[in-house]
Amino acid sequence: MLLRACQFEFAFPRPALVMGVVNVTPDSFSDGGQSFEPEAAVARALRLVEEGADIIDVGGESTRPGAEPISEAEELRRVLPVIEALARKIKQPISIDTLKPAVARAALVAGASLVNDVGANRNDAAMWRIIAERGAGYVVMHMQGTPQTMQSKPSYRDVVAEVGAFFGERLATLEHAGVAPEQVMLDVGIGFGKTLEHNLQLLAALRSFTNLGRPLLLGVSRKSFVSKLLGTAAGERLPATLACTALAVEAGVNAVRAHDVAATVQAVRMTEAILAARK
Repeated sequence: MLLRACQFEFAFPRPALVMGVVNVTPDSFSDGGQSFEPEAAVARALRLVEEGADIIDVGGESTRPGAEPISEAEELRRVLPVIEALARKIKQPISIDTLKPAVARAALVAGASLVNDVGANRNDAAMWRIIAERGAGYVVMHMQGTPQTMQSKPSYRDVVAEVGAFFGERLATLEHAGVAPEQVMLDVGIGFGKTLEHNLQLLAALRSFTNLGRPLLLGVSRKSFVSKLLGTAAGERLPATLACTALAVEAGVNAVRAHDVAATVQAVRMTEAILAARK
């Protein structure tokens, strides 16, 4: 199984990829705007590469529940200097975390090679035409609703079956739009239009999504469902995040999105070593 993202190519099975998060926002739920200025964002990205990140994911708009959208111009102002600087400094692929097709296009021109799209549930094909034209990698994330509405009343008859059906439909739609299957990764969208129980059901069923023939990306890092389940403070979610990560790797997840890259790399590699010893 191949993943192609512009000039980059990953062949699976291989060690799970770790995607390091760089939030160029003043209002991120996870890091309080610590990387809002371009210099700070670039420094954080370089540190994550040193810690073992295989991909750097740059985002300029918060998608936490209820977050207010920002303008296209403001998002571009935040992310483009960071992507341009990183493209000159690192050899790892750069991902742009955005809902906006124009931001995706500009980021890909600036040096990104992958689009991490929480809005993959859209009906408009503009984003997909850009992905096809540029040969970029594309993360199809499942979300019910929008960041503004997704946590109001998430409802499913069978969340695992419905997310699986969404992936099947999106893969067909993307191929019709000219996006090759090799360009696509899938993400079940933990916390995006899901209750605590929905999140747990998806985590327990990750192996069921490995039959779609595409790499799976999982984003559980520092998410609020951990506190809802365990009562931990927002800054104390790393141990539970790593537990989810290890179980995800065992279930066949191919990539994990992480704020705490060094700890995540250790957890992933140890899990892989144990799984290898089973054989």
